[in-house]
Amino acid sequence: MPLSMTGFARHESKHDWGNLVWEIRSVNHRYLEPHFRLPELVRELEPKLRDAMRKKLSRGKVEVSVNYQLAQGTEKLQVNEGLLAQLQVAINSVEASLDNTAPVTALDILRYPGMLAASEVDRKLIIEAGINGFNAALDNLIEHRGREGADLKLLIEQRLDGILEQVALVREILPGILINQRQRLLEKLETVKAELDNDRLEQEMVFLAQKADVDEELDRLETHVTEVRRALNQKGSVGRRLDFLMQELNREANTLSSKSIVSDTTQAAVELKVLIEQMREQIQNIE
Repeated sequence: MPLSMTGFARHESKHDWGNLVWEIRSVNHRYLEPHFRLPELVRELEPKLRDAMRKKLSRGKVEVSVNYQLAQGTEKLQVNEGLLAQLQVAINSVEASLDNTAPVTALDILRYPGMLAASEVDRKLIIEAGINGFNAALDNLIEHRGREGADLKLLIEQRLDGILEQVALVREILPGILINQRQRLLEKLETVKAELDNDRLEQEMVFLAQKADVDEELDRLETHVTEVRRALNQKGSVGRRLDFLMQELNREANTLSSKSIVSDTTQAAVELKVLIEQMREQIQNIE
């Protein structure tokens, strides 16, 4: 089943210490091109996240962002006990050396730089939650890309059916076309038949038959359709394989057009090109 390169996923996880919200967006790209916008709180995770993404995705431009909100009361003020002891010794020394010093209040001490510090949430909990949240969001993205890939597969298969219909139509009308063209050639040569020997006439008929012979092109069109269907049912990255097959299909359609001797086969070749181009546009979004 092919995967689309276009997708979006959002995953929110709630914890005692706060919430994490991951968002991942992806669009089509020739290679895998990840972009991370991470806050300082989880920036150290980026190498691990890149490795996890490479294991699950092959192509696409992927943008990853995360927002977090710490729960109220999570951060508590703590007094720097070591600094407080040093500051008390300094205050006592100053008071002993100077007379009439203004009394030092507790608020004055708390205002001293570095005296108060906010207790940090256990980073191990945040890192673990960050990895789990990213993996969940990545799985959601792959699921989204899978659903869109299934839709693309359906659209492509409809065009493949259209190609086989055009191939069957050309096979059906080709014998009649050759008969009609032979008759027209005989009528045109009737006036100068006396000037042409039978060998020359047969050569002209052989040349006409060879020019109108498109059995090989029709066979290859059917073979390429079979290969496209096989690729659509394979796992993994198949976009480049499908793109190559579109080139081969287009090559056969062009050859069919160049060999056309009546408007019916010309119209069939035009319809084939339209169908192939429609598939090619859809395949640009397949991983």
